[in-house]
Amino acid sequence: MLALGAIITTNKRKIAADDFFKGLFETALETGELITAVTFPTAKRAGYIKFKNPASRFALVGVFVAETASGVRVAVTGAASCVFRVPAIEKALTGKFDPEAVPANTVKADSLNSDLHGSAEYRAHLITVMAKRAVTQALGK
Repeated sequence: MLALGAIITTNKRKIAADDFFKGLFETALETGELITAVTFPTAKRAGYIKFKNPASRFALVGVFVAETASGVRVAVTGAASCVFRVPAIEKALTGKFDPEAVPANTVKADSLNSDLHGSAEYRAHLITVMAKRAVTQALGK
């Protein structure tokens, strides 16, 4: 939802995906509010790649790259307590949608998870690697 810039419609209002995710298991939904629809723009091209935890298969780091009529968006899952966007990679890919355009070291490790599966520094590195692979996938290579 975040990478595509979805709109979440509830029984009370519409919420942009950028405003929906608040933290670990926390959203912008209020008490009694129910999701009734989710609207996505059509992607010109998109790719999602995740580095799987070998035991659970959940994403240690997952990166979704999408280009829509509104521009390029990049969302990361698994690396922090909540999904987040990476404006530096979005800007670089807006200039040139190519894996080599993805800049290294764009996400600071101090904002990422660190546990027995991988350090924050390792996750920061994986974001760059997975972003390049997601762009490659989006290009159909």
